[in-house]
Amino acid sequence: MSTNNESKDGFAMNPNDDRPLLEIKNLAISFSTPGGPVNAVRNANLTVMPGETVAIVGESGSGKSTTALAAIGLLPGNGKVTGGQILFDGEDLSKASEKRFIELRGNHIGMVPQDPMSNLNPVWKIGFQVKETLKANGLAGKDPNGRVAQVLADAGLPDAAKRAKQYPHEFSGGMRQRALIAIGLACRPRLLIADEPTSALDVTVQQQILDHLDTMTSELGTAVLLITHDLGLAAERAQKVIVMYKGQVVESGPALEILRNPQHPYTQRLVASAPSLASKRLESQPVEVAEGVNAVVKPDHSGARDEILQVKNLTKVFKIRKGLGRSEDFTAVDDVSFAVKRGTTTAIVGESGSGKSTVAQMVLNLLKPTEGSITFDGEEMANRSERELFKFRRRVQPIFQDPYGSLDPMFSIYRTIEEPLRIHGIGDAKSRQLRVKELLDHVAIPTATMHRYPNELSGGQRQRIAIARALALQPEVIICDEAVSALDVLVQAQILNLLNKLQEDLNLTYLFITHDLAVVRQIADDVCVMQKGRIVEQSTSDEVFNNPKSEYTQNLLRAIPGASLML
Repeated sequence: MSTNNESKDGFAMNPNDDRPLLEIKNLAISFSTPGGPVNAVRNANLTVMPGETVAIVGESGSGKSTTALAAIGLLPGNGKVTGGQILFDGEDLSKASEKRFIELRGNHIGMVPQDPMSNLNPVWKIGFQVKETLKANGLAGKDPNGRVAQVLADAGLPDAAKRAKQYPHEFSGGMRQRALIAIGLACRPRLLIADEPTSALDVTVQQQILDHLDTMTSELGTAVLLITHDLGLAAERAQKVIVMYKGQVVESGPALEILRNPQHPYTQRLVASAPSLASKRLESQPVEVAEGVNAVVKPDHSGARDEILQVKNLTKVFKIRKGLGRSEDFTAVDDVSFAVKRGTTTAIVGESGSGKSTVAQMVLNLLKPTEGSITFDGEEMANRSERELFKFRRRVQPIFQDPYGSLDPMFSIYRTIEEPLRIHGIGDAKSRQLRVKELLDHVAIPTATMHRYPNELSGGQRQRIAIARALALQPEVIICDEAVSALDVLVQAQILNLLNKLQEDLNLTYLFITHDLAVVRQIADDVCVMQKGRIVEQSTSDEVFNNPKSEYTQNLLRAIPGASLML
């Protein structure tokens, strides 16, 4: 029989307990594959005290998510704990049964997964999904709908009772993430595993979500195991940081100590590559960026150049259907004007919904402006013939955000890069093959990968292939629409350096669309800050960072994770 200081499962409920809530000792995890076993985690050690936030940091494939999934018994079918211990409140879970994990999940260990669109069922209403979690743990009570509304309200969702009746596609990215947090904390667990909970969100939304998560876990006394690839974010939000590399813990300690005095070469690379930290270094110590391992080096474009692209009074209005034949106007872009100098980078930055991607689509002629003009190399784009547009597309090429979605999975790497050449009738089969090899060399991809498919490459490699495809027609302007936002910081730094090098070598002009001012600082010469369809600030990159005029820009800068920690 449990005492008053124990839960129904026999766990001690004393929040001042001095022993670790979670302790992982010498953990080893292996995956069985057709090519033999793969050791994903080796000899990993970490502790999480009650009420403490601990961050595991590392690039994709480092073993950080695998370690966390093992702690909650959610390893894939081919994954197996082959050594060590996973102690939760003193109980070894390394060989626990599925029945025992079902008892623990939700009630004692909650989880917030990375991608809300993949982890929320699209055909179930949000409220139903929260209710299922409560029912599974016997906490729905006599008024389950009221309890659901309270859980969603606690997670910061306005009009919670109304939102409970909506589907995931009716939520914004930030709202979906709040719904996942609501589900993860619905049963008031003692440990919450947050696996990249904000990686796909704008920095201001990210800050709101993490602030709210901090508040909720503090009120509940919940410990947090935060999984992230952003060392700046980890140092800002966690008391301790665990750095993993190739399945091993290579460094651990107090967050600020790891950030300011990294010892392991891999940790030093993470610090040098983190865009939020690099932006702060650029403000105070410009020379250090060039010296830092894996740091992004921005070219000097201070010389006067002519304008290759001019956008004047650009406006885009969409008709939004309201049902029964009714509609209303929505102004996505409102009187936007800017110019891009040849051979330089102009960034358009803002939150989701600010209109920046709509501007990019109009520049690419994928959308027609409602008003205004776009002039490319002295010629206005309006009323161009199909033949003229075909020629235009040789000179202006896009790189899209998601390297997983922008490459055809049925095309080999060779066909992906060669197809634009074939469509535009450039060269014969032999010369196109030579051109593909040359392009792969440009983006530092071995030519041996030519006959592989996108699913056989990493995210960073896929984005390099997308860049090679964009370069195939020797364009003068490349539109980068969130081209690095889905990548780990190390890969992100490599891609940014690659873009900078290609710009210098080929005199390319970039229009860089992003929500991340920290990345802008490392690549852009000029910056346009957009909010609700309008440009609220426009200046050089140095001026925007060192002397921001708009309150919105100031808020974006304050929201950059970890930047203040470099002071």
